[in-house]
Amino acid sequence: MQTFATQGIHLPALGFGTFAMQGAECQSAVESALALGYRHIDTAEMYGNEQAVGAAIAASGIKREDIHLTTKVWHDHLTRDGIRRAFDASLARLGLDHVDLYLVHWPAPAMNLAEIFETLMRLREEGRTRAIGVANFTLPLLRQAVEDIRAPIACNQVEYHVLLDQSPVLNYLQSKSIPLVAYCPLAKGQLAERPELLAIARKHQATPAQVALKWLLDQTGVAAIPKARHPERQAANLAALQLSLDADDRRAIAALPKDLRYVNPAFAPAWD
Repeated sequence: MQTFATQGIHLPALGFGTFAMQGAECQSAVESALALGYRHIDTAEMYGNEQAVGAAIAASGIKREDIHLTTKVWHDHLTRDGIRRAFDASLARLGLDHVDLYLVHWPAPAMNLAEIFETLMRLREEGRTRAIGVANFTLPLLRQAVEDIRAPIACNQVEYHVLLDQSPVLNYLQSKSIPLVAYCPLAKGQLAERPELLAIARKHQATPAQVALKWLLDQTGVAAIPKARHPERQAANLAALQLSLDADDRRAIAALPKDLRYVNPAFAPAWD
């Protein structure tokens, strides 16, 4: 598994997302993912599953230092005290003494970025998170964080898949050697409806999802965190690493629509 060295951590390129999974279902899914070889687990306070994720890690028998764990602070808590309270609660639910990466889950209109990153840096200095980062940050927000505040961002986690162009954000992150972590990398299950992807998948005796994942992972500095409840799908996503896409495949994927955004809540920033 390729990893990205970023701000003192090593981020596995293919991770396991847990959004919309809770309780016993979530714990079972994370346990099977870890047993299959995943070592990058992604959660968030908003998902309501940190306790299940922590229980799965504890039950896995895998050394804590061999697992990369990301969690996130919700946009309602982006004050100095709010972040600390949220972080303490996340650690308690996870049953851990630290996380590997702590992200701002979504930007908020009135947030004080300097205060936010000062607080996150204190958590890192205290050894409670090994690195800090952001999610759903636009190019102007990234520039403010990286160039004005000089925050040590370990990644930006955004929706990214074969049907959504993220070139401006990706190009900027690549120029700063900051990984992009793609969530919703399988486009909410819409890939099987695309004949171009089906043709590529048949050519490689694969699935459209595997083709889409490999397209992401072939890009410089791009990681992906697909969600899969069942071990068979989890294993299939891992097997995407073995695919080899050619120039014709990439041209066909480049010709697909690139304006389909599936995660756009009312509180999202202005993307353009």
